[in-house]
Amino acid sequence: MRHRIPALVISAALIIPTALATGGVALAQDDGQFCKGTNIVFFPGGTEGGGFETVVYNGAKAAEKALGPTVAYQWSDWLPENMITQFQQAVATNPDGIAVMGHPGDDAFDPLIDDAVSKGIIVTVMNTELQKAEAAHGPAGTGYVGAVLYDAGKALGNETIKRAGLQKGDKVFLWGLESQAGRGQRTQGIHDALNDAGMNVIYLEIDNATNADPSAGISTFTGMASANPDLKAAIFDHGNVTSAAQSYLEAAGIKPEALYVSGFDLSPATVSAVQTGYVDLVIDQQQWLQGFMGVLQICLAHNYGFSGLFVNTGGGFVDASNIDVIAPLVAQQIR
Repeated sequence: MRHRIPALVISAALIIPTALATGGVALAQDDGQFCKGTNIVFFPGGTEGGGFETVVYNGAKAAEKALGPTVAYQWSDWLPENMITQFQQAVATNPDGIAVMGHPGDDAFDPLIDDAVSKGIIVTVMNTELQKAEAAHGPAGTGYVGAVLYDAGKALGNETIKRAGLQKGDKVFLWGLESQAGRGQRTQGIHDALNDAGMNVIYLEIDNATNADPSAGISTFTGMASANPDLKAAIFDHGNVTSAAQSYLEAAGIKPEALYVSGFDLSPATVSAVQTGYVDLVIDQQQWLQGFMGVLQICLAHNYGFSGLFVNTGGGFVDASNIDVIAPLVAQQIR
């Protein structure tokens, strides 16, 4: 069992807001924009206009409008190496805070985060945990907002097995990012659930081209499906790849009822796929909250000295029984 030390047990006297240290701590404003004058660099994660990352961006923009900071946005194509390079570039601009995706993992990211924090820059984490960095710098404002990745992956794997009625030895395709040190924990959770139940797992790593543009994966999926005509289920461990599920199945000539499909995150395309039967089950990460809370965390830490908060956004399943309730919010790119 994983244990977390509540950040607030640290004495508030030990945490001095940067703005207070310079004599300019913000007081609550009539318009609520207590974060005016705070400069933030924000990483939505993927490609500008991408389905998942646009909702993260929308959450950050809402916080920017509500709270008043100045925010610069960096798009990384979901590539850990880009995130590392862009983080170094962001530190060089000396912002008050940086909100990062944790995909590169603790080993790659933490020395850079340690250096940034030593320079008085608040760093907070979204989407993919950096547990060591969060533990080290929680009192200085490093929080986490997103799903607990391994747990979310295992939950989706187990729920897929149950709902699809899978039996030991059934063939399941898993398309994920297991090789990534941080982000790969979710794929590992799915894989472990399938292995524990005795599934015959066909695993492929999502390549960089498909990671950035899911349409690039059509030939990969059709080739896999052609080689495995007895496939019972497919799990896509990527929000934008899940949104392309209908395109994959149509290209492979697979009818909706012939394959149980599950994945992550909501987009207009995923909503349509659930409604038409091409996608059966999705975990909703509520990624708008990741954007909003990422900005809010830095504002709270910089202006009021609040320590890092931990917010788990990834607990809910969506399927045909509840998709119509959420669909209007997905259309507005809030869910």
